[in-house]
Amino acid sequence: MRTKILALSLFSVFALVSCKENASDRVKAQNVEQAAARDAVAEAYPEITFDQTEFDFGQIDYGTNVEHTFTFTNTGEAPLVITGASSTCGCTVPTFTQEPIAPGEKGEMLVKFDGTGFNQVTKTVTVRANTPNGTEQVRIKAFVNPRQ
Repeated sequence: MRTKILALSLFSVFALVSCKENASDRVKAQNVEQAAARDAVAEAYPEITFDQTEFDFGQIDYGTNVEHTFTFTNTGEAPLVITGASSTCGCTVPTFTQEPIAPGEKGEMLVKFDGTGFNQVTKTVTVRANTPNGTEQVRIKAFVNPRQ
């Protein structure tokens, strides 16, 4: 028992004595400069600004396929990358600009709606992108006339 306590004490003293190195002495100035440059770039985000966030098709007949193109601008300071777009149901299909959009440039997202539903229908399309929020939303709506 005594030897175990003595061994544990020696190990603790050895561990404390061996950690006397000053970590700040090992930091290189070049690495600090690179980290500062990286952090400055990391603070620049893209921002997606839609020309309109809602579009009304008005009255359409049941089963009528309609589509609308939403245009947007990257009003941020970094390239905008859209990683996905999805709707609240399978009756609405979005397709979007695949390549990165530079700051100040425009992109498009086509939303197709197959005219299903009854009366007033509103569908939300969620856009996933590398913006600070991570997602943005646009809506389409239509009054779907019943089948004849």
